Amino acid sequence: MTAIKHALQRDIFTPNDERLLSIVNVCKAGKKKRNCFLCATVTTERPVQVNVVKVKKSDKGDFYKRQTAWALRDLAVVDAKDAVKENPEFDLHFDKVYKWVASSTVEKNTFISCIWKLNQRYLRKKIDFINVSSQLLEELPKVTEESVPSGENQSVAGGDEEAVDEYQELNAREEQDIEIMMEGCECAISNAEAFAEKLSRELQVLDGANIQSIMASEKQVNILMKLLDEALKEVDQIEIKLSSYEEMLQSVKEQMDQISESNHLIHLSYTNNVKLLSEIEYLVNHMDLAKGHIKALQEGDLTSSRGIEACTNAADALLQCMNVALRPGHDMLHAVKQQQQRFSDLREQFARRLTSHLNSVFVQQGHDQSSTLAQHSVELTLPNHHPFHRDLLRYAKLMEWLKNTDYGKYEGLTKNYMDYLSRLYEREIKDFFEVAKIKMTGTTKEGKKFATLPRKESAVKQETESLHGSSGKLTGSTSSLNKLSVQSSGNRRSQSSSLLDMGNMSASDLDVADRTKFDKIFEQVLSELEPLCLAEQDFISKFFKLQQHQNVSGTTTNETEEMDGGNLSRSYMSGVPQTVSSEKDMIRQMMTKIFRCIEPELNNLIALGDKIDSFNSLYMLVKMSHHVWTAQNVDPASFLSTTLGNVLVTVKRNFDKCISNQMKQMDEVKISKKSKVGILPFVAEFEEFAALAESIFKNAERRGDLDKAYTKLIRAVFISVEKVANESQKTPRDVVMMENFHHIFATLSRLKISCLEAEKKEAKLKYTEHLQSYVVYSLGQPLEKLNHFFEGVEARVAQGIREEEVSYQLAFNKQELRKVIKEYPGKEVKKGLDNLYKKVDKHLCEEENLLQVVWHSMQDEFIRQYKHFEGLIARCYPGSGITMEFTIQDILDYCSSIAQSH
Repeated sequence: MTAIKHALQRDIFTPNDERLLSIVNVCKAGKKKRNCFLCATVTTERPVQVNVVKVKKSDKGDFYKRQTAWALRDLAVVDAKDAVKENPEFDLHFDKVYKWVASSTVEKNTFISCIWKLNQRYLRKKIDFINVSSQLLEELPKVTEESVPSGENQSVAGGDEEAVDEYQELNAREEQDIEIMMEGCECAISNAEAFAEKLSRELQVLDGANIQSIMASEKQVNILMKLLDEALKEVDQIEIKLSSYEEMLQSVKEQMDQISESNHLIHLSYTNNVKLLSEIEYLVNHMDLAKGHIKALQEGDLTSSRGIEACTNAADALLQCMNVALRPGHDMLHAVKQQQQRFSDLREQFARRLTSHLNSVFVQQGHDQSSTLAQHSVELTLPNHHPFHRDLLRYAKLMEWLKNTDYGKYEGLTKNYMDYLSRLYEREIKDFFEVAKIKMTGTTKEGKKFATLPRKESAVKQETESLHGSSGKLTGSTSSLNKLSVQSSGNRRSQSSSLLDMGNMSASDLDVADRTKFDKIFEQVLSELEPLCLAEQDFISKFFKLQQHQNVSGTTTNETEEMDGGNLSRSYMSGVPQTVSSEKDMIRQMMTKIFRCIEPELNNLIALGDKIDSFNSLYMLVKMSHHVWTAQNVDPASFLSTTLGNVLVTVKRNFDKCISNQMKQMDEVKISKKSKVGILPFVAEFEEFAALAESIFKNAERRGDLDKAYTKLIRAVFISVEKVANESQKTPRDVVMMENFHHIFATLSRLKISCLEAEKKEAKLKYTEHLQSYVVYSLGQPLEKLNHFFEGVEARVAQGIREEEVSYQLAFNKQELRKVIKEYPGKEVKKGLDNLYKKVDKHLCEEENLLQVVWHSMQDEFIRQYKHFEGLIARCYPGSGITMEFTIQDILDYCSSIAQSH
C-alpha cells in the first residue's frame, strides 16, 4: 500500500501541488467489484483546500488516473455503519449518498480518522460522524497557524504529526543544501554510516560553540539587570509627582464644575424667558381682534356693499382668532379663556344679526317679485331672478362663515329660503303654465286679468275642455288618424268644413299649423324652465356654499319628492360639515322643494297637448329628449336632469299609447260591402304618420324609439291589409293587396326610412305577386273556351301521350281545334278585351292610378299566352296549317285602341 501511495503522490498529486495524506482501497457496494482508491489530499498553496479524490486504474495500461474529486466542505455525513463490530462498509454523503466497501476495516478506520482530523484542523464545520467509534474521534490539540513557525505550518501538532504528515517532499533549497553537504563528504554515498557519524561530530562541535557563547554573554546580562533596577527607581519618583499633580487637578475640576452649574442655571433662565416671550407674542398676535372688526360685527351696515365687505373681513378675522391652534397649557390661562368667551359672544351676536337681515331680504324678495307678475301675464316668459341672486351673492362669504361657525342658524336660513322661494316660484310657474295652455288652445282672455286665473287642476281641465268646444277642435280621443278615416271615406271635404270654420284652409294644413304652434309653445316652455332651474341651482351652490360639480349617486326621485323641510334638516343638516356627496344631494333636494310644482305642471301640459292631438306626443318626445340629453351632459344627477327624465317617461308612454291606438284602429277597421275598397284608411294614415315623424325626428336623439314604432306599425299595416283583403266582397283580394302594397312601397321609397328597408322589399314583392296573380286570373275569361281546350291538351301530354299523337284524341282532334278557334275571331277578341278593361277599371281605384300599369301587364300576359297556344298548335298539330284568327299585332292594336277610347 505504501508503494501505491508514493506512486499516486508522484504521478497524480505532485503535478497538481497536492499532498496525499490518507488512502483506502474500496469498491462500490452491491455491484461487481471494480476496485478504486479514495484519497484524502490537501493543497500546498494557501488557502489550503481539502479534497476527497477517487482514483482508478486505467483500462488501457498499468497507470492510475484521477476520476472524481469532492471538496471536503461539501461532505455532510460520514456513516461507518457499525461502531462496535468490524464492518468494511461506509457511506459518504456529498450531493448524494456514495456507498463503499473497503478492502479492510483497518484501512476504513484510518481513512475516517484522517477525514475527522482534517475537518477539525482546516474546516471546523459540522460534519456528522455516525456509527463511528469514539476512539477514532480524538480531539486534536488546538494549534493555530500563528503559533507555528512559518517553516513548520505544514506539519500536524502533537502525536498526530506522523499520521497526518507521514511523507513530506523536500523543496529545492533543501535538496541543494543536501547535495552540497554530500559533495563535501566523499563517503556520503558509499558509506552512509560514516557520513552520519561525521554529521554527528559536526553537530557536537556546534553545540559546544553555542554553550561557550552563552557563558560569554553572562557579564552583559548582569549589566542589563543593573540598568533595569535604576529604571524602576526613576519610575517610582515619576509616579509620586503624578499623584501630586492629580490632587491639584482634582481641586481645579471641582471649581470648574461649580462654574459650569452656575452657567447652566443662567442659560436655563434665559431660555425660559425667551420661550415665555414667544408664547405671549403668539397669543397676542393670534388672539387679538382689532377694534374696527369688533365695531363692524356689532354695528356694521349689512345693506351696503362697503358695509358687507367690512363685516365679511371682520367675520373672517374673528374666525381665525377662534380657530387659532392653542399650544398645550394655553387653554388653562385665565386671559385666554376670557378672550375665547368674548369671541363666542361676538360670533353669536353677529350670527343673529346676519340671520335676521337675510330673512328680511328673503321676505322682501317674495313681495318684489309678486309685483312684477302682471307684466308677464300676456307673454310666455318667466320672471328674471338674476337681480335678486346678484344682490344675495354679496352675502355668500358671510353664509360660508355662518355655515362654519353656527350650523344651526345656517340650517334655519336654508329652510326659510326654501319656504319663501317655493311659494314664489309656485305662483310664477303656475301662472306661466296657464298662459301656455291658453296659447295652445288658441283662445284669448279678453277683459280678464292674468292674476285671476284658477290654479286648481280640475278648473284647468274644465277651462281647456270649454276652450276646445269654442274653437271647434277635436276633443277626447279624437286624433289626426280619425280625420284621415273621415277623409278616406269619401266625405272628407264636407266633414272638415263642418269641423273647421277656417275659410279655404284644408284640415291637413290646419293640423300642420296647429302642430307647429304647439311645438313652438312647448319648446318655449322648456326653454324658459331650463335656464330658470340652472340659474337657481347655480345660485344655491354659490350662496349656500355647496359643491355641485362632482357626479355622485343620489336618491331616487320618489324619495326626493317626499322630502320636506323637516326631513331635509334631519337628513343633511345634522350639525356637522357636509361631504361632497351629501352637499350635492342637499342641492338636489333644495331644488325639489323649491320647484316641486314643475313636474306636475309639465305632466298636465303634456296631457293637454296629447288631448288636443295625439301626434303632439312626437313633438314632445323629440323636444323633451333633447333637453334631457342637454341636462345630463351638464350634470346627470341634477334636479333638472331628474325632473325632465321623469317627464320624458310620461311623454314616452303617451307616444307608445299613440302607436297602440293606431294599431288598435287598424285592427278594428270596417269596410263597406257595397263600394270598392281602394287605398285603406290606415295605409294613408301610416303615410301621414311616417312623413310627419321623419320631419320631426330628423337628427333627433330618440331615433331608436321611432324605429321601433315603425316596425310595430308596418307589421300591423301588413296584417290588417291582408285581413281586409280576405274579407273584401266587392273588390278582388288581389286588387286590394296590389293597390295597398304598391302605396306602401311608394311611401317607403319616397321617405327612405333605413330601418324599414326589409319591409319595403317585402311590400314590393307582395305588390308584384298580386299584380301577376290578378292579371293571370283576369285573362282566363276573354278566351275561356280556348283556355280550357289547351289545358286539356297539356293534361294529355302530362299523362304520357306524345305531343304529335294528341290530334288523334277524339276530344282534341284538328276539327275540334278549328271549331274552338272559329269562336274567337278578332272582333270577338277585341270585344272580350274591352269588357276586361271595363272590369279592371271598375275594380281599381283612382287614387293609386294603377290602371295603365295593370292593362300593360295584361297585354304582355295575353301575348305570352298567344305565343304559348301557337307553340302547342305547332307541336301537337304539325302540318295542319291551323292558326289563330288574329295576330300579335292585332292584340297590340286592340289594347291600344281600348286604352285610348277610355
